[in-house]
Amino acid sequence: MVNSEKIKIAVVGCGRISKNHFGSIEQLTSEYELVAVCDTDKEVLDFHAEKYGIPGYLTIDELFDKENLDLVTLCTPSGLHAEQTLKAAKANIHVITEKPMATKWEDGLSMVKTCNEENVKLFVVKQNRRNSTLQLLKRAISEKRFGQIYMVHLNVFWTRPQEYYDRADWSGTWHMDGGAFMNQATHYVDLLHWLVGPVEKIHAMTSTHRDIEVEDTGVVNVKWRNGALGSLAVTMCTYPKNMEGSITILGEKGTVRIGGLAINEIQEWIFEDKKDYDEEIENANYQTSSVYGFGHPPYFQNVADVLRGKAKPDTDGMEGLKSLELLISIYRSARDNKEIGLPLNI
Repeated sequence: MVNSEKIKIAVVGCGRISKNHFGSIEQLTSEYELVAVCDTDKEVLDFHAEKYGIPGYLTIDELFDKENLDLVTLCTPSGLHAEQTLKAAKANIHVITEKPMATKWEDGLSMVKTCNEENVKLFVVKQNRRNSTLQLLKRAISEKRFGQIYMVHLNVFWTRPQEYYDRADWSGTWHMDGGAFMNQATHYVDLLHWLVGPVEKIHAMTSTHRDIEVEDTGVVNVKWRNGALGSLAVTMCTYPKNMEGSITILGEKGTVRIGGLAINEIQEWIFEDKKDYDEEIENANYQTSSVYGFGHPPYFQNVADVLRGKAKPDTDGMEGLKSLELLISIYRSARDNKEIGLPLNI
């Protein structure tokens, strides 16, 4: 546990998602002290070091050698998360890692094992769980308001043009990035098990339309252990802009659809029974131009509470493995053109 007045944190990687991490730290100044930043691009590094008035490091090894850290948050390419997490754990530094926690199943297992052995906490960012619309849906499912869930369907209809993938050599590669499921739609894959429960089997198909190694489009059929059936449709080729991120649940005693750009609008909310929080659904809706939502600050608050011994983690390494297992199953199914049963055999 962290006993200091403020949790000493460093941000590693200053790319697209890092602004949500910097912003969360700025909102939670009573919990965190930003003490350093790390990036391999010197121009980007110098900009952030000057902006926040903190030291900047070109390598994570130098960062760990020079700074006394409680926590590091990884906003680096996905293929680096495992190696950087292992280094942090062996330096006795707790870790937040952005999604996905790793691009390989074996790497995810190694991250959890090493952090447990070194007695450090591993947190995997799943900020969408904190969105107000999904919090209400999770509550309704937990209270069994749907009765038996019959069918679940998710859409992720976004766009990532070629220039998005051309921004870096690692972007759109299998080893460092992952495709539409692993990278852009990973939070929607997470909803499959977080909301509905353990998955029994899946069958997937993928295709690629951009000039990249990985898939930018795919569909998955899912059967859950509770008998529900469903599907997930994902594309990064929607014209001309991001269109929809949605989930629909059809049950014995309830129907819910949450849509909008990124599951931010409750569009159907019908149950056989009535609850007082049914009146809150309009207040739960929010406007967003970002697919990231607004869940990072409450996620960082949970991390602080965990490190101070006041809460349990929203998503730790073991919870992160559940999503990674589904992602790896999707890719194995699409590659081998066969149904994949879960849990995975290594």
